[in-house]
Amino acid sequence: MLIKNKMKGALLFAVAMIISMIHTGCKQSHKKAGMKKSGIDSVAVFVLGKEPVNKQITFPAELIPFERAEIYAKVSGYIKNLKADIGDHVQKGQVLAILDAPEYFSNSAQATADVQVARSRFLGSMDTYKRIENAAKVDGTIAANELEKVKNQMMADSSSLQAARSKLSALVQVRDYLIIRAPFSGIITQRNVDAGTLVGAGNTKPLMVVENNSSLRLRVPIPEVYTAAIPDTSFINFTVDAQPGVIYKASLSRKAGALNLSNRTETWEFIYTNKDNQLKSGMYANATIKLERKENSFVVPASAVTTNLEKRFVIRIKDGKVEWVDVRNGIGMDTKMEIFGNLATGDTLLVRASDEIKAGTVLLPKFQSK
Repeated sequence: MLIKNKMKGALLFAVAMIISMIHTGCKQSHKKAGMKKSGIDSVAVFVLGKEPVNKQITFPAELIPFERAEIYAKVSGYIKNLKADIGDHVQKGQVLAILDAPEYFSNSAQATADVQVARSRFLGSMDTYKRIENAAKVDGTIAANELEKVKNQMMADSSSLQAARSKLSALVQVRDYLIIRAPFSGIITQRNVDAGTLVGAGNTKPLMVVENNSSLRLRVPIPEVYTAAIPDTSFINFTVDAQPGVIYKASLSRKAGALNLSNRTETWEFIYTNKDNQLKSGMYANATIKLERKENSFVVPASAVTTNLEKRFVIRIKDGKVEWVDVRNGIGMDTKMEIFGNLATGDTLLVRASDEIKAGTVLLPKFQSK
């Protein structure tokens, strides 16, 4: 009898458990059905904040000479002597070439003779004027208009003398142009003429090119987005393709202060002291610059910014609904991106933005760190 009672109790317990499980399953089914019916999805979000922005970037650059001059002939003539050749080191004022201009010497002789003739005429007219002026002191001896006529002739001869002297002086200056000198100390990097070559103002190529390579200018085109950032140091490192394993250092000299309209970049110039002429002008270089903002900026995961055919934007959740906020990219930092737009500290943004998530959609935020 006791065994029958125990079996009956176990059977009742089993039935109760089955009923309880069925009831629980029904409740969970109803809960899932309710969630599915509500249509609210949960998405990963983060709270927007400002962070320091700095990044090390490598830009293409070019080395140019500290000074460079293309030498042309100011007067027409033939190359009489060449005093320097390509690769020669020259000093400021050193003679590079001497021109021969036969017509110059004939013109100079003619100008000298013209000065002598003009001087003789002036002295004669001046003597005549003085004599007539003395005679005119006696009333009635010389007519007033005659005295004025002689005076005007003397002044005209004086002007002719001054003109002849100016012409001779100009020819003397031209004589200096027959000797071509180095404008500064440097090296001859081009020579395009030989002895006997006719040169003059019509030449399209320079006689020679002189470069001062004791120091080199490293010019780096900085894209517009980085121009508001500043280097954390006045020095940068750079390399050249000819010596890829060697790192050189240059100091910041100046910034252009305006953008190049053709490529939207600002030129930053650095100075490198070229000891022993290790580097050559015209070399291409890779300049590494560490940029940083003066103030903190909004920084988000790169996945939080998306684009479509019309705009670039992030997705903000406000009052449980989706908003598209237009942004502009700043400095990219590995997996993060600096952005600018109508945003505020504390905004809730989606970690992964997509244009498939339409504005006005209701989403359940699930917070996570950036």
